[in-house]
Amino acid sequence: MTQATSEMRKLKRTPVPLNGVDTPALMSTIGAVGAQPELAKFKFRNTNEWISGTHSRSTMGGFHGAGGEHAHKVSYTADGDHPAVLCGADNAPTPVEWVLHALATCLTAGIGNIAAARGVKLTRVKSTIEGDIDLRGILGISDQVRNGYRDLNVRFEIEGDAPPETLAAIVEQSRARSAVFDVLTRGVPVSVNVDVIS
Repeated sequence: MTQATSEMRKLKRTPVPLNGVDTPALMSTIGAVGAQPELAKFKFRNTNEWISGTHSRSTMGGFHGAGGEHAHKVSYTADGDHPAVLCGADNAPTPVEWVLHALATCLTAGIGNIAAARGVKLTRVKSTIEGDIDLRGILGISDQVRNGYRDLNVRFEIEGDAPPETLAAIVEQSRARSAVFDVLTRGVPVSVNVDVIS
């Protein structure tokens, strides 16, 4: 049996919920977006307010997508701060740690979805991400040093009811389809606008 034939057989099986993923809904969503590409246009929003020092709080309450406005079941908040060694009060993770969190959760969500779509039951997925940064850029000491991470290293530990090469392929497909990985590795235009309140 060729790999293509094997993949076709996998696609023809009846999807069932797996790994906490509503696989029938996932497959239905993929089909609907494939048939109506305008449903794929989403806009996510975040509102952030300064609290004190280097501490601020973001709120994510709703987004636009699938042809309309949607609200999360609750408005989610996430705080950011700097540790004491970086002149903060250590009330929350640093913004650059939130970048690591965003990448980890995006890749892990993809792994859960892809494994479910392939009929692979997962028993464990754990990632560790480390990023190296040189603060001379942020502190304005050197224009030769970038402000952000100079590299990120992600390591996954994954267990499931599939051969090692299948599990590795699931992680690779998640990497290839990750929105956060794309933003970090390909960049995105960012505009910063200011309204001065007098």
